[in-house]
Amino acid sequence: MKKLLDLITEELKEAFAKAGYPNDKVTATVSNRPDLCEYQCNGAMPLAKEAHKAPLQIAEEVCSFLKDSKSFSLAEAVKPGFINLNITGNFLSDYVNQMAIADKFGYEEEENPVKVLVDYGGPNVAKPLHIGHLRAAIIGESIKRICRFTGHETLGDVHLGDWGLQMGQIIAELKVREPDLPYFDESFEGEYPKEAPFTISELEEIYPTASKKCKTESDTYDAAFAEAAHQATAELQHGKPGYRAIWQHIINISVADLKKNYDNLDVHFDLWKGESDVQKYIPDMVEKMKAEGFAYESEGALVVDVAEETDKKELPPCIIVKSDGATLYSTTDLATLVERMELFAPGYVIYVVDKRQGLHFEQVFRTARKTGIVPEEEKLFFLGFGTMNGVDGKPYKTRDGGVMRLETLIAEINEAVLEKMKENREFESSEAEETAKIIGLAALKYGDLSNQATKDYIFDMERFTSFEGNTGPYILYTIVRIKSILSKYGKTPSGKVEFTGEKTEKDLMMKLTMFSQMIDAAYEECAPHKICSYIYDLANAFNSFYHEVRILTQEDEAKKDSYLSLLLLTQRVLEQCIELLGFSAPERM
Repeated sequence: MKKLLDLITEELKEAFAKAGYPNDKVTATVSNRPDLCEYQCNGAMPLAKEAHKAPLQIAEEVCSFLKDSKSFSLAEAVKPGFINLNITGNFLSDYVNQMAIADKFGYEEEENPVKVLVDYGGPNVAKPLHIGHLRAAIIGESIKRICRFTGHETLGDVHLGDWGLQMGQIIAELKVREPDLPYFDESFEGEYPKEAPFTISELEEIYPTASKKCKTESDTYDAAFAEAAHQATAELQHGKPGYRAIWQHIINISVADLKKNYDNLDVHFDLWKGESDVQKYIPDMVEKMKAEGFAYESEGALVVDVAEETDKKELPPCIIVKSDGATLYSTTDLATLVERMELFAPGYVIYVVDKRQGLHFEQVFRTARKTGIVPEEEKLFFLGFGTMNGVDGKPYKTRDGGVMRLETLIAEINEAVLEKMKENREFESSEAEETAKIIGLAALKYGDLSNQATKDYIFDMERFTSFEGNTGPYILYTIVRIKSILSKYGKTPSGKVEFTGEKTEKDLMMKLTMFSQMIDAAYEECAPHKICSYIYDLANAFNSFYHEVRILTQEDEAKKDSYLSLLLLTQRVLEQCIELLGFSAPERM
């Protein structure tokens, strides 16, 4: 189903052609002066010089071919040569009715879909999720859903930090605490226990304790322990059976806990891969880079030059192997691309990562292109997100200044919503808590996603949980209000909308018609905030209509059915949009 703007543009192009003018650059746009008209066209302006005519004269000639149009109630030329357009109510209602019966409200899926892989999440195992993981999870989940909606086969990968020194630190600390475990017995030949020797809570205490012992600036620094941790890391990576068994325990209980916490955010991954999965690709990858002359030794390290002549600032080489033989994040990320190309052959890989990692990913992408890991036609995109700050403008933390656990933040926002709900009406205790969770998630996600991803934003609990203004609860309240009206009607409306002449009715229909255009923009720009902006405008348009027009008390049954059919479509579009943002609406609030 063609976009409404495309239909308007087609008719304009035809009018330009009939008037004898080229129409290849003719387009219609939503008016930037809605007080004057609904749509506008500036196509006459660039033709003036070639036609040796005033732009206004050209516009007037074009408008003469639109005077009998069934699409436009207004088509007038205004100085210095603009064409102002209003569309007819019947043309608009016909389009809205087509949306109501079309799959995806008439959105045309990508003709040539590709496989898209969205890399988001990135938590380290053995550690709880904290608010630093929030934006990657929320933004990445929405982008994954948007890509799927547009028709692309899309996979989401959590990309775990499950390899490296932190594993050796945990193993070394466990050996100090429980040296008699079979994992540390060099002569042990049986099967290792299937149950882990620690719980997730114990693991979350073991790791920071071990980590502090390895930091020279810490008051618990232990040089011998640090050396033991490095040794354990090396033995793990060389396949020592007991250490591999401990590592597998760490993975199993960490992933189970991560899945539980991500489920609470309604964030879901198709792939639970990590850095450990790509270690096998590194040796061949490095040798190939050396053999083909891309990688060379510099100050003992192996590097690849990535600077280009067009660079406006210096871009340092990408380090593949350090002077001590250790690999880095860049090595692992490149090997991950090797694996992704081999296993999934994606045409588009999107990385949703803190924007401070921009230099790192620029080096990785250039190295991947230069060395042939990723073909030129495959698209790599870094979506660097900004910081979530408190009302003081500083990174959001707990009251005592620590890093807040994600489950703590969710609990706090749910409690804030629950208190506001109790101010307005009485609920059964269990129902109230479940409803608060739904609204709390909407408040959290919408509060984040309504901001442009690349920018820092202020996390304001009071504002985000408000039932008024540009917030998640306001959007949900609008949906619930529509549900309530339809419920009171007592039957399903016919679904057919007839324009009755009300301004707010037309405004609402016009907002609905912008759905497909908005989805395209959200996908092309990896911009969930475009959806937020759209549904806020749509919710406002509905509420204006609701307050200005009698709906359930309308005596004309045909009008009433038309109004309710318009409400039903509005509800469906709003629900589709919030699903793309990653939350849902309750039955009542």
